[in-house]
Amino acid sequence: MSFPIGPNEEERLRILLETGALDAKTDPALDKICEEARLHFDIPICTLTLLDKVKQRIKAAQGMEPGETPRDVAFCNYTVLSDEVFVINDTSADDRFKDSPLVTGAPFIRFYAGAPLIFLKNIRLGALCLIDTKPRSFSRGDKAELQLYADRAVRQIATTELEKRG
Repeated sequence: MSFPIGPNEEERLRILLETGALDAKTDPALDKICEEARLHFDIPICTLTLLDKVKQRIKAAQGMEPGETPRDVAFCNYTVLSDEVFVINDTSADDRFKDSPLVTGAPFIRFYAGAPLIFLKNIRLGALCLIDTKPRSFSRGDKAELQLYADRAVRQIATTELEKRG
């Protein structure tokens, strides 16, 4: 799969590296945000992902293990293109994703909702993602609530960065 790249990609990557958020350490506060979102939306999987040049780093997760995937299969590539929550109600009906190995194989994604992690104007580090193995609908109110969880995650990433520099 190929993926779209936003106009601020080089700056986004530079800032992502500067935050130190890509380091291997887990952050219990980010895991807690994922857990709260997963329970709130009654969904099996919630992840917090960061996109570097070639991979998607799953920094925090509930319902699956943190780790990495190749960036070229990451749904979050579309999420980081705008400040809007990106939703795919049924991946099997979407030509961009229906043949993805994440749809045809584990974790068998059928529903995806991703809220961008908006760090600065036009700089979205990654996404807070809700994933289900069955199609779902997602309302405008759901999108607003998911973005609030994502905003909390960004505040946590910024706080961690400040503590490292302090």
